[in-house]
Amino acid sequence: MLDLLTIGEEIATHRKASKLTQVQLAARSRVSRATIAALETGAMRELGYNKVMQILSALGLDLRLTAANLGRPTLEDLRKEDGR
Repeated sequence: MLDLLTIGEEIATHRKASKLTQVQLAARSRVSRATIAALETGAMRELGYNKVMQILSALGLDLRLTAANLGRPTLEDLRKEDGR
């Protein structure tokens, strides 16, 4: 299940890979740096859809709906197991 904590962790990973600071991402997404920091650290329990989408868009990411995988591993799961 995709939760806000997982989204925050992915945002932090992609932000760092893009060599952006939280301040730069905040400016690009028009969301406060404090919100970015709270999201990345798991301190934020709720965040509106529009703000999440603004942050993801600023990183060149999107949010997709797919059918539940019924417990089968995803490609990301397999890559993690393989150490990639």
